[in-house]
Amino acid sequence: MPLPRRVAPTPPPPLPGLGAAPPPPAAPDADRRELALTVHRRLCGEYGCPIDYFHALAPLDELVSSLLSHRTRNRDSHRAYESLRAAFPDWAAVRDAPVAEVERAIAGVTWPEAKAPALQRVLRTITERRGALDLSHLATLPAAEAEAWLAALPGVGPKTVAAVLSFSTLRRRALPVDSHHHRVAQRLGLIPASCAVGPSHARLLALLPEAWDAQQVYDNHQVMMRHGQRCCFFRNPACARCVLLDLCPTGRARTGAPPP
Repeated sequence: MPLPRRVAPTPPPPLPGLGAAPPPPAAPDADRRELALTVHRRLCGEYGCPIDYFHALAPLDELVSSLLSHRTRNRDSHRAYESLRAAFPDWAAVRDAPVAEVERAIAGVTWPEAKAPALQRVLRTITERRGALDLSHLATLPAAEAEAWLAALPGVGPKTVAAVLSFSTLRRRALPVDSHHHRVAQRLGLIPASCAVGPSHARLLALLPEAWDAQQVYDNHQVMMRHGQRCCFFRNPACARCVLLDLCPTGRARTGAPPP
């Protein structure tokens, strides 16, 4: 009687940005909340908190800026934003211009041929819903309603919603999550390795104390993002000099460091 054929086990999926075994399953919510606080305190010590807001754009201006920044370097999206402001007298003119003119003004961003008509669709939708190109009403809405109002705009996702509420002069309590922030959170086990960027916004915000104000939530985004940019790189993260090494299952697996 022939022996049954052995089937090789399925290898585990790689870590975010690394070719290694995945971290252990995410800890219970209470443990993750405590971990999020510890991470925040250490990174604030590393990068300095509170952190100044990097600009003070009106909500509509911030929305346009955020839409241009998708998958684009900050320097290039800023240049495209300034080019757009120089080429048109106001956002109504951008809304009503031939799409080719808008595309030409934002040529420095990724996919200008898609972003130009998408931006005009958003501006037209705001005009239809508000009767004018103005988002100042968001300041008077409860947080959930302001988020829902923005999320109902065509092509506006969680990151853009959070950016408008947090980065603009609204200064609302919202947590943008970029790719650097997301990578650090995954490697620490704050969110599962399977959690995409979009759903991570709500999950990571839920780990932060409800009593935190907008500045503290903004600081959390900034320090997580900066750590991803300066230490927890996509490839070859600098685990040996990371202030979070003892908290990070990914870093301990890479360096052979003992568990905490």
